[in-house]
Amino acid sequence: MKRAAVLGLTLLAGACATDNVVAFTVPAFSETASMTGLGDAADDPAIWVHPSHPSRSLILGTNKDVGVYVYGLDGSEKQRLPVGLSNNVDLRGNIAVASNDGVNALSWFRIDPSTATVSHAGDTKLARIEPYGVCVGAPGGVLQAAVTFKDGYIDIWTVGDGGTGPVTITNVKTFKLASQLEGCVFDDAANRLFVGEENVALWVIDLATGTQTQIDKVGSGTGLVADVEGLSLYLKPDGAGYLVASAQGANRYVIYDRKPPHAALGVIKIGPSADGKVDGTSTTDGLDVSSAALPGFPSGILVVQDDANPVSEIDQNFKIVDWREVEKALASK
Repeated sequence: MKRAAVLGLTLLAGACATDNVVAFTVPAFSETASMTGLGDAADDPAIWVHPSHPSRSLILGTNKDVGVYVYGLDGSEKQRLPVGLSNNVDLRGNIAVASNDGVNALSWFRIDPSTATVSHAGDTKLARIEPYGVCVGAPGGVLQAAVTFKDGYIDIWTVGDGGTGPVTITNVKTFKLASQLEGCVFDDAANRLFVGEENVALWVIDLATGTQTQIDKVGSGTGLVADVEGLSLYLKPDGAGYLVASAQGANRYVIYDRKPPHAALGVIKIGPSADGKVDGTSTTDGLDVSSAALPGFPSGILVVQDDANPVSEIDQNFKIVDWREVEKALASK
């Protein structure tokens, strides 16, 4: 059921009756077209910023049963790429990748700036079964893809892409955590990988040394609860910025300092738009954030999956939030 319209920021107690976490509610600005139908379909978004015409930027989003959907910044559906059971999606530059459990592979996509269209560039098979989360980055200037698995493994592959023809993956490096993983995000400049261990903790891996450091623990009081889902970085100059994590079980998002020791800076929820036309979010899986200036969004956007639109597992979609509203929430803490 839709909640009352949010006019400005409202101070709310966290959703879990067992904690005293305070979250600021920020309004959704708009939403994508729905993935019409029943069931848990929408999962993870990725924001592609057009290199010369920001108004032509895109949002890619996974449908767990179909593949990858493509939306304009206005939320309209542009394309469907029916590659199969896609869970997570991420991109760097004009190449995107989705974890595809249907073919036990990574499905690759190229984005053509001249047409602002997305095409399937083939699949790279994986030896380890059931790829779950995926993220792509270029630490040290080398394009890499990290794949997370339900048994706690993380495989990081070197990616070869000549712009045409098949994408290749080689030289795998493997890390291991204790239990099920999903969300991940590279911090290219700092040579780090952030990973969510769904029911346990949020971690950062130093890719130079392999050191695994726990940033936060589920139930620590910061607002992080199971499931730890989508992760993304809001980038500022000189290593500054934010790490955003979805605390799915409490319908909220914990925001951390990008810089070590990655302190928790605040907690937000996403409520309805100011005019009440767009509902708020619940039990978010994946999310993405961009600090790029976009039309109407000079500080960038946060895009999150919404389970209930407004009824749980019916017509799921993605909500778009003006990052300036998040900045207001952080300033009000």
